[in-house]
Amino acid sequence: MNFQRPQSPVYARRIMGIETEYGITAVSEPSQRRLTPDEVARELFRPVVDKHQATNIFTENASRLYLDVGSHPEVATGECDSLTQLLNYERAGDAIVNELAVGAEKTLQDMGLAKSLILFKNNVDSQGNSYGCHENYLISRHMVLRDISRKLMPFMITRQLICGAGMVAPQKANSPARFVLSQRADQVWEGVSSATTRSRPIINTRDEPHGDSSRFRRMHVIVGDSNMAEPTFALKVGSTQLMLEMIEAEFDLPNLEVEDPIAHIRDISTDLTGQTPIKLVSDADSGSTMTALEIQQVLCERAEKWLEHRPDEGTPTVELARVIDLWKRTLEAIRTQDFSSVSTEIDWVIKRDLLEKYRDRLDSDWAHPKLAQIDLTYHDIRPGRGLYNVLMRKGLISRWTTDESIADSIDVAPQTTRAKLRGEFLSQARKYGADFTVDWTRLKVNRPEPNMEEFSDPFISEDERLAGLIDYIMEHNRDK
Repeated sequence: MNFQRPQSPVYARRIMGIETEYGITAVSEPSQRRLTPDEVARELFRPVVDKHQATNIFTENASRLYLDVGSHPEVATGECDSLTQLLNYERAGDAIVNELAVGAEKTLQDMGLAKSLILFKNNVDSQGNSYGCHENYLISRHMVLRDISRKLMPFMITRQLICGAGMVAPQKANSPARFVLSQRADQVWEGVSSATTRSRPIINTRDEPHGDSSRFRRMHVIVGDSNMAEPTFALKVGSTQLMLEMIEAEFDLPNLEVEDPIAHIRDISTDLTGQTPIKLVSDADSGSTMTALEIQQVLCERAEKWLEHRPDEGTPTVELARVIDLWKRTLEAIRTQDFSSVSTEIDWVIKRDLLEKYRDRLDSDWAHPKLAQIDLTYHDIRPGRGLYNVLMRKGLISRWTTDESIADSIDVAPQTTRAKLRGEFLSQARKYGADFTVDWTRLKVNRPEPNMEEFSDPFISEDERLAGLIDYIMEHNRDK
């Protein structure tokens, strides 16, 4: 193949971000009134409101922390340009929300209102309500989003095989309780749409690039599960990054357009063998199909070939080789149904192994309420409490990053992207008590006279205009 990579400003070094919504609940004594999610969330955000007079702020590490619809705390990471960097800031978000939970829990205990407070990083609560984990990938404006979405859709609906969080699905009228691959697969209703809550598409087309709209657009993926295991997170984001690189670079990919993505995504979630037949548009007349596993195998093989052509920019190629290694091992485990090679790395495998042991002890089918409780406890992010943390301490879950790298990301913004500018501005504005406004692209000093700069290139980490804003802050706030 004579491959020539096109010139694209976001071709390999890619800005990425993760939005994580958390479930929250307070556990009460029998004698205590059960608190509503809204009451718990208000107490969680009380110190944020006391300090910033808002429930929607940017934190010291340039991430956005806010209270979302449905009383869900949410963290949207600052702009990241490599895989492990993004993982570090996603985990830093867990730590930031947990710090709020520690304070809220003590307050509720002191007031005699609750025994403990639990934070869940999952996607479905006990009542069946769904909340998301959204991925954001900056892509070049020259790409037509619906075209790129069409090429990406076969990967997206089958991706749950390699990075689903797994779930005990409750009994329904037409199906018994069972273990499924993905928490979000049953919650989406369209393939591509501009809506987020009304129809819950796999890929959201709302055009909000948070940058120069003549150069960039943002691909917003809302079908993914929240991941607890770091290697699963790395595989989810890394494999998607590789797919986008290949599509954007016009690398040789087979035509795998799927006839009915939404129908298939639900079927795939219930089949842990990957043998769900997928009907392709190009072969509709002949009735030819590929299995979900075969689609993933073909795309993984192309991604491995792509590494031979890929420029070593953004996420290091050696790190993406780790992604492909895990990708291949996971697909082979599904093919053989021998999961020993990925039993500490893939969320749904880890969780199913754990639940199967409890099923044996309980001598029960999947409908036993204890199993649903264990499923939920796996996603408790409070240190020392959730089952994930127990398994981690026992060495039963592998790492991708380190505690030190995560800790370093809690108070310091990513240093290789526009987030660095935002972090430096926030630090100085808060230090000097300035009246300011911040969003993803704009930094503004409100008084004595408005002074604003817009930074439309998310790839920059240095800009002399920032020094001007900080000088303005210092000049007018020295005595504070």
